[in-house]
Formats: sequence, structure tokens, C-alpha cells
Amino acid sequence: MTTLRSAALFLLAAIAEIGGAWLIWQGLREHRGVLFIGAGIAALGAYGFVATFQPDPHFGRILAAYGGVFVAGSLVWGMVVDKFHPDRFDVLGALCCLLGVTIIMYAPR
Repeated sequence: MTTLRSAALFLLAAIAEIGGAWLIWQGLREHRGVLFIGAGIAALGAYGFVATFQPDPHFGRILAAYGGVFVAGSLVWGMVVDKFHPDRFDVLGALCCLLGVTIIMYAPR
């Protein structure tokens, strides 16, 4: 159950951080306005709180593992929201990152 909770928190953190960055991008780069920027800032703030709910007590471990989730999540976000088409090296890199997440977070200690 702890692993499932941890994975769900990583997913929620990815949505908050990637979504927040995307909203700010839309607000500034795509000229969608201050509401997009404000929503992005709020989402990025929420990401900071979500990470604190991870069951592991070590900040460095959580953030290092989240880096791998962020890489894979960013590619998925790009595919779903921006119709980006990753190539095989993007996919391979993301899978390597997710393997790293699994080792960092869930290896027996």
C-alpha cells in the first residue's frame, strides 16, 4: 500500500509541476494572459506541498526520484496536450529514468 500511495503522489506531483509550468508557458509565450500565469504559480506551489506527503523521510531521495518521474511525465504531457511525438530515444530515456525511480525509491533497504 505504501508503494501505491507513493506512486500516486509522484503522479499528482507531476501533474501539478508540469501543468503549472505549462500554464505559465501558455500565459507568457502564447499570450493567454495573467489568469494562466496565476494558475500556473498556484499549481507549482501545490507541487511543493505534494512532495512532503511521500512516506520516505529523505528530501534528497524524493526529489532525485521525482526527477525521473518529471522526465517521463513531461513527454506524456507533451503527447497528450501538445500533440508531441517522442522518438524511440525519448521513450528509451524515459524508461531509463523510470527504472532509476524504481531503484531509488523502492529497492529494499
